[in-house]
Amino acid sequence: MKIYTRTGDKGETSLIYGHRIPKDSIRVETYGTIDEANSMIGLAAAYLRDVPFRTDDLLPQMKIIQRELFDLGRDLATPVEKVQEKGYHVNKEQVDRLEAFIDGYDAEVPPLTRFILPGGHVAAAAVQSARTITRRAERIAVTLAGVESVNPEVQRYLNRLSDYLFVVGRAINHRAGVHEPEVDFS
Repeated sequence: MKIYTRTGDKGETSLIYGHRIPKDSIRVETYGTIDEANSMIGLAAAYLRDVPFRTDDLLPQMKIIQRELFDLGRDLATPVEKVQEKGYHVNKEQVDRLEAFIDGYDAEVPPLTRFILPGGHVAAAAVQSARTITRRAERIAVTLAGVESVNPEVQRYLNRLSDYLFVVGRAINHRAGVHEPEVDFS
């Protein structure tokens, strides 16, 4: 199978089940941005391999989240009539699990007393980049939901995922013994 099809050369792409839409549609922009976040999470996970601190919880969670982001994109790339027939892939239970992950890491790190800047350990910086991409995906998903039918869990999942990524970035810095860069207002 060849990687190129030439079917997109005129500015269109196929949704799942073959429905053609413009590549610059808000739907494609939404799942494309989710794909960007997924890639950045993959980069963060790569940075976490073979580090001298504990990652036995982080790496499996990131793998789960990457699969869920793939499924979120699949929900967005499926025409409404097929969704009605087959159902959505991302659901409330996945949002609830993210909340449990957040609570665990939040209890691990010191309380925030100042604003912090993205950075510190390279994996934390990658996670914070994934967070900002996820926030952008959430904003685009809000726009999409205003004009088209969307899985109602998309916005909730993306919102919770950005919170998860924020606290995971903090946990990585904490475990690595790296000072979190703080905002200096002086």
